[in-house]
Amino acid sequence: MSDDMLRWPGGWARLGAWRGRSDIAYLAVGASYPPSRELVDQWLGALRGRGFDRVVTNALGPAETLPFVDAGFRVQERLHLLHHDLLDIPESTLETRRARAADRPTILEVDHRAFPPFWQLDADGLEQAIAATPTARIRVVDGDDGVAAYAVTGRADRRGYLQRVAVDPTHQGAGRGRGLVLDALRWLRRHRARNAIVNTQLDNEVALHLYQSCGFREQPSGLCVMGRAL
Repeated sequence: MSDDMLRWPGGWARLGAWRGRSDIAYLAVGASYPPSRELVDQWLGALRGRGFDRVVTNALGPAETLPFVDAGFRVQERLHLLHHDLLDIPESTLETRRARAADRPTILEVDHRAFPPFWQLDADGLEQAIAATPTARIRVVDGDDGVAAYAVTGRADRRGYLQRVAVDPTHQGAGRGRGLVLDALRWLRRHRARNAIVNTQLDNEVALHLYQSCGFREQPSGLCVMGRAL
């Protein structure tokens, strides 16, 4: 099923299948002003009409959740939100390279080994992560047997986003994730971004330590993924 892109004054929403599933939909929202309850109800009706049984949102801030709570959504997962001002970026000598089209299958294999099932990307999910910002890039780090880690970095206006960082578990602890994060931060600063943000699951202590070691600071209010039955 193809995605639907919907717009209203102050924001946009993308509706589609979650990670290629035919029973679970996703509802990704980007907004200066949260959508109305009426808009959310319209989106739910459209998803029911496409045969989905359940829907999950993208990561939302506290103010963004209000119309979804009113529409019967509940918190499915809470996330840390971290911020970097791009002023002090530690040095790294790790070599990264641009991802090639031929790397995509291996990148997805790395992603599946690095994340639990709910968070794993399929080919469509990877494309959605890349397309989430007007400018984006994928960098990889090679191991002896191919791609060992990868990162998707995005930029929208003057803000940067670490959309995805994944390290094959067999290659963790060698500085590959740190090198990719620092490379992403330097790229954002070269392109005049003023800051960068990233989120990670509450129980992902490895990722939290990685981001903090690169200069990210945890924000007092985190994010959450919302969900409900249709």
